[in-house]
Amino acid sequence: MSLDLAALRADTPGCAHVLHLNNAGAALMPRPVHEAVVGHLTRELETGGYEAAAEAEPALRDTYAAIADLLNATPDEIALVDNATRAWDVAFYGIPFRPGDRVLTSRVEYGANYVAYLQMAKRAGIRVTVLPDDPATGTVDLAALEAELAAGGVRLVSLPHVPTGCGVVAPPAAIGRLAKAHGALFLLDACQSAGQLALDVAALGCDFLSATGRKYLRGPRGTGFLYCRREVLAEIEPPTIDHHAAAWTGPDSYALAPTAQRFEVWESSIAGRIGLGVAVRYALGLGLPVIEARIRSLAARLRDGLAAVPGVTVRDGGSDLCGLVTFTVDGHAPQAVQAALRARAVNVSVSAAGSSLLDFSARGLTAVLRASVHYYNSEEELDRFLAHLRAVTGR
Repeated sequence: MSLDLAALRADTPGCAHVLHLNNAGAALMPRPVHEAVVGHLTRELETGGYEAAAEAEPALRDTYAAIADLLNATPDEIALVDNATRAWDVAFYGIPFRPGDRVLTSRVEYGANYVAYLQMAKRAGIRVTVLPDDPATGTVDLAALEAELAAGGVRLVSLPHVPTGCGVVAPPAAIGRLAKAHGALFLLDACQSAGQLALDVAALGCDFLSATGRKYLRGPRGTGFLYCRREVLAEIEPPTIDHHAAAWTGPDSYALAPTAQRFEVWESSIAGRIGLGVAVRYALGLGLPVIEARIRSLAARLRDGLAAVPGVTVRDGGSDLCGLVTFTVDGHAPQAVQAALRARAVNVSVSAAGSSLLDFSARGLTAVLRASVHYYNSEEELDRFLAHLRAVTGR
């Protein structure tokens, strides 16, 4: 199966206005997603919010089913939340940590997650161990992981599938096998990978997976989801609940929802959730293996092109790289380059040290430019991007 690039770009109105290489920030929505969101908001305008939600119940149910299909899970293992950080938080803070429990993570851990570890260390007395990288792969050292697991006391292994400041891909299936063999939970942050890499939670062996809708899935902002494996659900109590997450069964009692909906709250953006489901179905219709192959091919072409520009250093190291391409330009602050490109209707983003402090410090970096490709980008766009980059940096 191949992608019809012309049709995909015609289905993406933003392509006519910007050269968009900020898909790891927020991708351009395809027309059906936008129509689904606006269509529901129109029904809220015409008939009322509760009434429109009742009409949309089949579409809402399909959002759970679509995400389950995306992950090879079941709908009752899916919770819909408003962003990836919220998804990650409700899983992490729901784990009943005890003093001395160990959490293993990687050097490229995301800032929002790491500060949560620090808070839990203060609150519950957990101990955090940062695993070294394997120089051969550029990602987490599996031998070091196994040694730490064998040392005992590990409650959780938690790390990103793809980090925010580098395009290297971690090996989650191998990590999952090791975690399971030693009785540790495994939380996979798939914020940057959902929609660009095929995800099968059974093969990955993760107990939890958190993701967002706005990035490679091309969904609306303010949407995200959590997968929680059915077998571990009973031991996880969300840090906050309402009468949607738990039934009020008596004056002094409540019963948590028996499904992953225990991680949700009642009020939400119905339009956003419907749009998320449409976005996931859109990706499934194209096929994740085809999407992944296209993205990896474009990213490799972009890295080659960047490496040929004088003064540009590609900052992605590792043996398995994805569509997130990072680089710096000698003598030019990343934020200044980003602004100059934006003035030319070229969208890139900047990843700063505050988002991945351990990794950036180890590499001697304060920030990197991030040009993240998607399947609807064209080879001609990449050539134009390189020309714009040369122009704004005098290269």
